[in-house]
Amino acid sequence: MEISKSTARGLLASSLFAVTLARAQVPNLAPEDKDAIERLSASYAKALASCHAEELADLFVPETGSFASGFRGRMVGREKLILLVESERHCTGAQAARPSGNPPTIAIEATPFGARGVAKLGMAEYQDEYTRTQMGWKLASRTVITAAEKAAGLDAREMLAIQKLGGANLGDYYEPDPSGVSRLLTSGVRINISGNEVTGRAFLRDGGYDDLVYEKLGPGQWRVKSSTHVAATGR
Repeated sequence: MEISKSTARGLLASSLFAVTLARAQVPNLAPEDKDAIERLSASYAKALASCHAEELADLFVPETGSFASGFRGRMVGREKLILLVESERHCTGAQAARPSGNPPTIAIEATPFGARGVAKLGMAEYQDEYTRTQMGWKLASRTVITAAEKAAGLDAREMLAIQKLGGANLGDYYEPDPSGVSRLLTSGVRINISGNEVTGRAFLRDGGYDDLVYEKLGPGQWRVKSSTHVAATGR
């Protein structure tokens, strides 16, 4: 089908207008907003180093705020975020106390839903989403991406896409700390980089797990290439 020059010009103009409109809908961040987000990150570092679990959980959007990493899976909601801190090795006595130090510098930009930020952490980085609430700026999500994960093409969006493949059957994995107290280590899928493959262990609600190999189909799109199920012990 041929497209006339006038039609083509009209389509181009419409596309340019849509892009311009989308950009116009992204508000600018005032200096005080960036300052508030930087204070939020500093409070996170302090609360984590001092094992103040409830204080750290209060920095996230209530109910839906989430923390994610390859090893930890995806922890959603206040209760999980508290358990996350309480299971940190320096909080259970398995590791020396962690100095708070200076919080990492964050590159912050506005989005239609609030703001996003990236903070370098040596060989890893935080990829954050922030939301302005009635209680001020809060973390909507914080995802840790390691250098190996980044080299494999993973970022916060890709990690979330992999987690969602597990559906409603995903559960939690606990292990005892040095004192014998059961601690939450992973929620959902523990993602690993194995050679050139992205693999994962999906912990299930019934206590079993699936060892998975993933294949990327496109940006934010993955499928399970192979799966090996291990049933819960004692069942």
